[in-house]
Amino acid sequence: MSTEATAAVAAPPQGEVVASIAYVNGRRDHEVPIEEVGKHVDPKHGMVWIGLRNPSPERLADVVNQLGACDKNQEEMLESHRRPKIIDYGNMVLIVVITVEVEAERPIFGETQFLIGEGFLVTVRRGATAGHSPLRERLESSPDLLKRGSDYVASELLDWLVDRYVVAAGKIESVVEGAEQKLLIRGAKDADIRRLYRQRRDLLRIHTVVSPLAEICRRLARVEMSAVDEHARPYFGEVADRVLRVDELFNSLRESLAFAFEASLMIGQAAQNDTTRKLASWAAILAVPTAIAGIYGMNFKFMPELESPFGYPVTLGVIASVCSFLYWRFRKSGWL
Repeated sequence: MSTEATAAVAAPPQGEVVASIAYVNGRRDHEVPIEEVGKHVDPKHGMVWIGLRNPSPERLADVVNQLGACDKNQEEMLESHRRPKIIDYGNMVLIVVITVEVEAERPIFGETQFLIGEGFLVTVRRGATAGHSPLRERLESSPDLLKRGSDYVASELLDWLVDRYVVAAGKIESVVEGAEQKLLIRGAKDADIRRLYRQRRDLLRIHTVVSPLAEICRRLARVEMSAVDEHARPYFGEVADRVLRVDELFNSLRESLAFAFEASLMIGQAAQNDTTRKLASWAAILAVPTAIAGIYGMNFKFMPELESPFGYPVTLGVIASVCSFLYWRFRKSGWL
């Protein structure tokens, strides 16, 4: 096989390897060939940061195998997850985080994995639309921060993901405000009720993927792990507090939708009661001429005012007087 053919076979798929960089004393030193990652890991002098996006199982297995990950660790990273989790393998820690992005008023869920070890950090993104390049550039501009190690970088990545939660919450908040205005102005229609149910279900799904992350960060902050330095633990505690606040924000949005729906129902019931009162008032007013006309329609021979020339106008006057009095009373009471 020719050299060109061999290179074509060994080259990773386009976009699969986002970054493979070695840092020495917090400064970018050189690019690391993805096939030789294990040879460049040196915990005493720096850190290797590897970023993968939608990697093939073969590529991911090759990278983590070079870093000394056990079979169970490899199997866990190859699987897809629906909720956050953390697994301590002794020499390395695996963190799984579910990402949330909002497009077309609907949440899009992705998955990001962090494999923390001595002298290396591996990030694996699946379905996540936002990359880590802005954070990497910010850390590279501050070598004193980057040289703290892979555990500190992982805390910064988690904090950055919480920022993405905040952005998603802001977009959903605009959607919720629009839904509230529609419900309060025109009431709840069938399409609005279906949309409201979908939005509340989306917020509940977001809560189920965000809330466990707080406990994961608490564990990283309190439990002693060999891959996490004691000086990096407070940073994870700060991230846990931010996760709790963002989760409360999503819960408040879900409650706002519930309150808006209840308010729209109350407005609808009030409008219905107002209509019912108007119909009842007019029914009572129209009952007067109906009753009098029904009595005179019995065609009895001896009835009052049948022979009087003033009988007809007197009867009409009585009907008009009673109806006017009833209209005035209903109007005064607010029924009309």
